[in-house]
Amino acid sequence: MKTSRNLEPIAALIRGSRRIALCSHVSPDGDTLGSALALRLGLLQMGKEVEAFCPDKTPDNLAILPGIDAIRHPQEAQGRYDLLIAVDVSDEMRLGAGRVLAELADHTAQVDHHGTNPGYAQVNAVDGEAAATALMIRELLALLDVDITSDIAACLYTAISTDTGNFAYSCTTAEVFQVMAELMERQLPLSRLNRQLFRQRSKPQIRLMARALNALSFYEGERIALMELTARDFKDCGALKEHADTLVNLALDVEGVRMAALLREASETQIKISLRAVEPDRVDEAAQSLGGGGHAQAAGCTVNGDMAAARAQVLAALTKALGGGRA
Repeated sequence: MKTSRNLEPIAALIRGSRRIALCSHVSPDGDTLGSALALRLGLLQMGKEVEAFCPDKTPDNLAILPGIDAIRHPQEAQGRYDLLIAVDVSDEMRLGAGRVLAELADHTAQVDHHGTNPGYAQVNAVDGEAAATALMIRELLALLDVDITSDIAACLYTAISTDTGNFAYSCTTAEVFQVMAELMERQLPLSRLNRQLFRQRSKPQIRLMARALNALSFYEGERIALMELTARDFKDCGALKEHADTLVNLALDVEGVRMAALLREASETQIKISLRAVEPDRVDEAAQSLGGGGHAQAAGCTVNGDMAAARAQVLAALTKALGGGRA
């Protein structure tokens, strides 16, 4: 869709609504949860009746987010809502079980920063150039005259920092640091949050990391790196699926690697794939060719079949994106 960052129509819908539902995407990350919870706190400040939903379990490392205990599964929704806002959800399928909320809402809207977003809501604010959806949520809160409290700052920081790779990705812009300066003025507990989000790892995650690195392989002149994790790996390590969320970056950090993929068994017949690239190479089109989507340097998809079949498809897509393996 043609992107538009015009948030005033959504602000107008919020002002005219009493009961509002917010929904994050499947396999939630820091941006979708942090942005939704920041918006939830802002709407509560306005006196709105607001409920936040997520179709999947929230990751343990995000348990620090203010208000995360209030997040419920969409199946727990009761009654009707004046407005549903999807937060950081790149397409309707990424709503998962949250799609039922659209049937319970008089109006639907979304705030998102994925350039592949097709514009599935009645009112769409999508900016593919924004480093994180949280930047748009901050702008929306400003339109609504919401005071940025320390708790809202913590949610926004979590969202922005996780989607920019702790301010290391190429998407990190001057706007990011302008917003961060404001958040620091709101008594943001930066050191504590940063350790929880980026430094501290559980023992199961460390064990899973070792399995992923042991399965590391290289292709196309070692410019493409693949890692694989089986269901047995997760069981042996006592790990959860969210423990694999950032492991793909280990492959991308290898000298000379331009593109990386982590393949993990989601079920006996499905392989979940995380893709990363070093700028100017990009993996969004490769993800789209496999039925997924995302950003230029960070994307994902799910492939039907076993690991061997998924490996062949991913390697073919990345090789094509790399230029057929030409030097």
